[in-house]
Amino acid sequence: MPGIRKYRRDTSEVSCCLKYVIFGVNVLFWFVGLIVLAVGIWAWMEKDTFNNLSRLTNIALDPAFILICVGTITFIIGFTGCVGALRENTCLLACYAVFLALLLLAEMTTGILFFVFKDWIKQQATSGFQSFITHYREDPDQQNLIDWIQGEWLQCCGVEGPRDWDRNAYFNCSSGAVGSREACGVPFSCCRSKPQDIIIKNKQCGYDVRKPTYSFDIAKIIYDKGCLEAAEEWFDRNLLIVATSAVCTAFAQILGICFAQNLRADIFAQKSKWH
Repeated sequence: MPGIRKYRRDTSEVSCCLKYVIFGVNVLFWFVGLIVLAVGIWAWMEKDTFNNLSRLTNIALDPAFILICVGTITFIIGFTGCVGALRENTCLLACYAVFLALLLLAEMTTGILFFVFKDWIKQQATSGFQSFITHYREDPDQQNLIDWIQGEWLQCCGVEGPRDWDRNAYFNCSSGAVGSREACGVPFSCCRSKPQDIIIKNKQCGYDVRKPTYSFDIAKIIYDKGCLEAAEEWFDRNLLIVATSAVCTAFAQILGICFAQNLRADIFAQKSKWH
């Protein structure tokens, strides 16, 4: 009986599994980045920011600008990984690995700086949120972001408390002299949620709550805790989740770098075989 010949995979063959894993993951990131980028550009166009850049009080804190930056970075990384794997382009795969490495380095640096300069970061966050309060009615994106932070995420009011809304021209107690109905009040997102608010939001629930003559128990109407304190408490409660997410993200990025480098090695080996 003739011997059975065994065939082995040529070590210079490009791994289809590795190739399409990189392609599949990054085509998703490519489309996500494109969607986020489109939403950011649309938000800027709705605010007519492209024609009037003077409206930007602090571009680094503008939600639409942040979406544009995040979308652009995600789109570029997804594009280089997706097309690089599909076309077996070693240059794009190298760029993909470098982008992931730089992103990982930036994340690690940010994490270290966060703990080293925690007080300075807290000060900057306080300053940024105070700026949001001052320009609350001027930028719809910032207004929606503040309402989400106060009402949905942290359930708080102001930076250190409801009195911080004196920084806004509409909610300042002195604005009552010029006819502002919101004078000495707070936005509706400061109000404690009630079952009926799920269907219809009471936009006037924060009116007059900071007036000395207000007759109801304020603590039962609005959140009396500042968002800075609430954010610290949230971080302490979810420290394990945040740390786990950071480690998983870093591990995924390291895997991406390793996969890209292995695929590049396979491609180079295949090319050397042809030559």
